[in-house]
Amino acid sequence: MIFDLNSFSKNIICENGLSDCFVETVLNGNMLDLYITAKEDKPEFIELEWCFESDENLFVLGDAWERSYGELEFKKLSDNDRIMPWYFTATDNKKCYCFGVKTQPNAFISFKYTPNGIKAFIDCRNGGRGVELNGRKLHLATFVYKQYDSCNVYSCLGDYCRILCDNPVLPKERVYGGNNWYYAYGNSSYEEIISDAKVQAELAQDIDNRPFEVIDDCWQLYSCRGPWLPNEKFGDMKRLADEIKEIGARPGIWVRFLNNTDSSITDEMRILRKGERKYLDPTHPAVKELIKADIERIKGWGYELLKHDYTTCDLFGNWGIDLEQNVPKIDGWNFYDTTKTNAEIVLDLYRLIKEAAGDMYIIGCNTVSHLCAGLVHINRIGDDTSGKEWERTRKMGVNTLAFRLAQNEAFYMCDADCVGILDDYIPWEKNKQWLHLLSYSNTPLFVSCTNKLTAEQKYDLKEAYKVYQENHTFRPLDIFENLTPSQWEIDGETVNYTW
Repeated sequence: MIFDLNSFSKNIICENGLSDCFVETVLNGNMLDLYITAKEDKPEFIELEWCFESDENLFVLGDAWERSYGELEFKKLSDNDRIMPWYFTATDNKKCYCFGVKTQPNAFISFKYTPNGIKAFIDCRNGGRGVELNGRKLHLATFVYKQYDSCNVYSCLGDYCRILCDNPVLPKERVYGGNNWYYAYGNSSYEEIISDAKVQAELAQDIDNRPFEVIDDCWQLYSCRGPWLPNEKFGDMKRLADEIKEIGARPGIWVRFLNNTDSSITDEMRILRKGERKYLDPTHPAVKELIKADIERIKGWGYELLKHDYTTCDLFGNWGIDLEQNVPKIDGWNFYDTTKTNAEIVLDLYRLIKEAAGDMYIIGCNTVSHLCAGLVHINRIGDDTSGKEWERTRKMGVNTLAFRLAQNEAFYMCDADCVGILDDYIPWEKNKQWLHLLSYSNTPLFVSCTNKLTAEQKYDLKEAYKVYQENHTFRPLDIFENLTPSQWEIDGETVNYTW
C-alpha cells in the first residue's frame, strides 16, 4: 500500500448543483489538510479517490462510527466490501499501513479500500441537507498516512492512534467500581444504591483509589428520559451522593440529555425529522441553556462522574451499526442552526457538556468515537454486555476490547462495558474470565452486582480490583482468526480463555 497522498481525484456534491463550492488541500509530509468554501452552494458530500494497485492478500481492519456491535474483524482485502469509518489499518504480515483522519474532524468521514485503491467519503451535511457555509472557509479534516516496518498490528495501530489525537483527556487515576444497570435494568431505589455502594467499598477496602458507584437509568422521573429530577424511589439526590461518599465510594450518574419531556420545551427546540418532533436540537440556544442547567444541578448534588448516553441515535435517528456512508441516512431535514455540519454540531454538544461538567469525569455512551476523543475521559467502545446473556457479553465485550484496544489512552480510556452478575443467569466460570481480562486490560473496570455475592465471587472481585490498579502489558494474539480472540499476551505470557 504505497501511494502519493497528494495525487487523487475529487467529486463535490451540493444540494442544488455545483457553482461556487471550492475544495482545497494542503500537503504537509504524510498529512493532507482538506478545506471547503461555498457562498451560495450547499455542500453535502465530497469524494476523494487514490488509484493504485494493491495486494489482495492484505488483511484490513476498520473502525466504527460510534460503538462497535461485535462486528469488527480483519478481512482479506479481496473480500473487503465494508465502509470503514474514520481510519483503517492493513497488513501483509510484514508491514502495517494506516490511513485515516485526525480526531475531531468537521465532517463524518469513511473509507473504502479495494485492490484498485482507496476512496474517502466526506459527509459535510447539516442534518439530511446541504450545509449553508455562507462564504465560510471550513477545515474539514487532516488525513494521515503512516507505514510501519513491522507486523505487530496492535503496536503499530496504538502508535497511529496517538498520532491521530493531539489532545486526549484522561482520568487522573484508574476508574472502576459498580454500575447498577446489568442487574437492575431500570428498577432501583435510594436504598439499593446505598447497598451497592457498600459492596463496592468492601471489595476495594484495601485500595486507596476509591471505586465509583454509578447510578444508571432508573433515578429520574421517567424511564430513559428527562426532566432530570429524581423520582419518588430516590428523593434527595444530594443526600444520596453524600452518603455514597461517606460509605467510601464515589458517586456517578447517567443522563440522556436529548430526550426530555419537560413542559417548558417548545416545538422549535426539537429536531423535526420524519414529520415528528421528539429529540432536543442542541443547536437551539434554549436547549444549550437547558443542558447546562441540568449539568449544573447534577454537579451541585455532588456527583463526580457523568455518563451521557444516546446522543448519536437521538441526533441522527439510527444506531451506529445502521449508519453507512450517509450520516444520517434520512434526507430532507436540518437542525435549527443550518450553518454548521453535523460533525461540528456534535463537537459543539460534547464541548458544551465538558465545559459545564468542570472537574467531573465524563463517560460517553453512544457517542461518536472520533468526535468525542479529547472531550470525554472514557468512551463506551462497544454495545451493551449483559447480566443475563453470556453470548452478548462475549460478542460485544470481547470483540470491542480486542479490536479497539489501540485507542485506549490514545483517544480516551476505552470502556468495553460491565461484568454483569445477576443470580445464576451467567455461569461464574464464564464471567470470571471476562473479569480477569478486564482487570489486566488497563481499561475501566465496572461490575454490576448486588450484595448477593458468593464467597468465591467476592474473593475474585477483590483480587481483580487489586490487579487493576497496576499497569500491565496486554494485547490480543489470534486477531486474524477470531472475532472474539481467546489468546491474549498478558505481562509477557500467553493466556488462553474459553469463551
